[in-house]
Amino acid sequence: MPCGAREFLVSRCSQGLERGAATMPAVPQVHLVRPADVPAAAASLVRAFHDDPMLAYMFPDERTRERALLRFFKVQLRQTYLKRGLAYTTEDCRSTALWMPPRSGPPPTRDVIAQLPMLLLLGRRAGAALRLVQLVESRHPKAPHYYLGGLGTDPQWQRRGLGSAVMAPVLEICDREGLAAYLESSKEINVGFYQHHGFVVTDEVSVPDSSVRLWLMWREPLRSVS
Repeated sequence: MPCGAREFLVSRCSQGLERGAATMPAVPQVHLVRPADVPAAAASLVRAFHDDPMLAYMFPDERTRERALLRFFKVQLRQTYLKRGLAYTTEDCRSTALWMPPRSGPPPTRDVIAQLPMLLLLGRRAGAALRLVQLVESRHPKAPHYYLGGLGTDPQWQRRGLGSAVMAPVLEICDREGLAAYLESSKEINVGFYQHHGFVVTDEVSVPDSSVRLWLMWREPLRSVS
């Protein structure tokens, strides 16, 4: 495991403190997702991604989207990120970041979609979903990097520094080991947030026959290997 400590205490202050809080700023506490955290983390991710354009394209039926996304994130967490990735979450699983380390194989979304339960949930959208994932994977960088497969904060807890907190452990690893990081953002409004953490837009991808756009973002380590 690249990060030796089971629990990572983020050094920066959280933003947007609740009204009436103490004068000392709260420090978000972050830990690796445990099996017992999966239901709460998945439910929080569903709320965070309820209006995500890429997932709405894959699951267009609003009546069944919440159930499908809950299954989607539970499978991702249990079958991929807890086994061969790095999933960090905050206290009460209010924000979660899903990372894949270098040389760990292809991005995990295709693996999740290809499973029979997910194909059944996607129904007639299975083919379109797989084509979308293949399009994204065709642009995936070949150089070694940590891949941020997903970052979501429960809407009622956004703008409090939690997203920055769950990214911090792996970005610290990247800087310490001299490795890059990579992500795809499906919302232009989030591009500035990632730029604040050192990512730059390297390309944009438009999904055929849809309004979905993806911003491909790359982050060089802030300092070289000592």
